[in-house]
Amino acid sequence: MIPNTLSIAGIDPSGGAGILADIKTMSALGAYGTAVVAALTAQNTQTVSGIQPVPADFVALQIDTLFADVRIDAVKIGMLGQQGVTRTVAERLAHWQPAHVVLDPVMIAKSGDQLLEAGAIRELRDSLLPLATVLTPNLPEAGVLLESSPADNVRDMRRAAERLRRLLSDAHPRWVFLKGGHLPGNDVIDLLHDGDQMIELPGRRIDTPNTHGTGCTLSAALAALLPQCADLPQAARRAKDYLQRAIAQAHTLQVGQGHGPVQNFHAWW
Repeated sequence: MIPNTLSIAGIDPSGGAGILADIKTMSALGAYGTAVVAALTAQNTQTVSGIQPVPADFVALQIDTLFADVRIDAVKIGMLGQQGVTRTVAERLAHWQPAHVVLDPVMIAKSGDQLLEAGAIRELRDSLLPLATVLTPNLPEAGVLLESSPADNVRDMRRAAERLRRLLSDAHPRWVFLKGGHLPGNDVIDLLHDGDQMIELPGRRIDTPNTHGTGCTLSAALAALLPQCADLPQAARRAKDYLQRAIAQAHTLQVGQGHGPVQNFHAWW
């Protein structure tokens, strides 16, 4: 059965991040993608020039209308922007209880622009973290969630993963996928932790400026693959392999003059 997946995130008009990147990723990995728009941005590969919030009650209406009709097997949450929207998404997902929730705590764009207001960060920590099947922060985002300096080595990454896992619910199996792309050097080590196992996912850094939307792509890949895999570690390994290949083939696209997008359809184009 083809899984139905949902992205709740913002719109990046350049297509490299946000909902457009999520739908490409989900489609490439054999899932039927649906979307709820939580924020609008004026954005390209170099900058975010504006953000337009979507009213929280309309976000709720989108979610409720979709779930009332469509079986949703996994949800990916990306940029939400505002505290009210963050609270609303948490309330509606708690009501509908999808089997898998992948939470990508999008806070800062590749250009350095802030995408999540301070109140929304607190709301995310209090309301959304307990609902997540898997949390997928990079090191700076992990630092914000933990109110500490970002880890800059694998030993500190392990400690951060343990602390992040304690923020999640113990009601069901929950995982932290801590991304190590901000570590120095050519080795890129990600960590998977469920409170018991600490699994290293090694990789090599690819020398390219075209990394716009990598976090969105990874979390969307997890949402697409979780309903199709035996367990989360298997889905995580497949998602990371997919992203590595998408980054490696990013040079085949000619999109913008800044941080270009990854090649979501590298297996077809």
